[in-house]
Amino acid sequence: MKRTRHPFALLSACLLALACGGLTSVAHAADKVPAKVGSKVEASLVKVEGAWIRATVKGQSGTGGFMNLTASQPLTLVGFNSSVATESELHEMAMDGNVMRMHAVPSLPLPAGQTVELRPGMDGHHLMLMGLKQQLKEGDEVALTLKLRTADGKTLTQDIKVPVKSGSMTMAPATSAASAAQPDGMKHNHMHQGPMHEAH
Repeated sequence: MKRTRHPFALLSACLLALACGGLTSVAHAADKVPAKVGSKVEASLVKVEGAWIRATVKGQSGTGGFMNLTASQPLTLVGFNSSVATESELHEMAMDGNVMRMHAVPSLPLPAGQTVELRPGMDGHHLMLMGLKQQLKEGDEVALTLKLRTADGKTLTQDIKVPVKSGSMTMAPATSAASAAQPDGMKHNHMHQGPMHEAH
């Protein structure tokens, strides 16, 4: 006696095959979705090395962040933020007479494959965290979000964690009595510049 396959069994098998094939197609399609403007960077576009934030004393309202950044493609660092500070700016440091001064800059180019140093000392750039909500002690770790702009104008972010270290071993020497009076051996032209904006 021949057995006849139930039509519902055949239908179920077909539906299962279609479902599996459909899911596979959806998964492959999702892999090809480009990053959206303002989205998080899944694969790090910037290699971050030697990052550290200078430890503070009780009551100190601001401190600097330093690191080496190497971009995998032409990018521009247009800012950063952190939950430990109410204000955050990119700063450039330069000599003004006998006094080392700092001022905010709107952006910093990161050429592809070239290491850009954010370092303490003269004629350099660094991250400035102001309006600190807590003392930053050596051994702490601070979460930062770097804001990056691509060559075609897309804005992406990259999250990093930066250790807090004492700045005594890399502190630039004070160049005058006025600069020595500052907590970091330097002076600010201004501490409050308003919100960071993109360079056009």
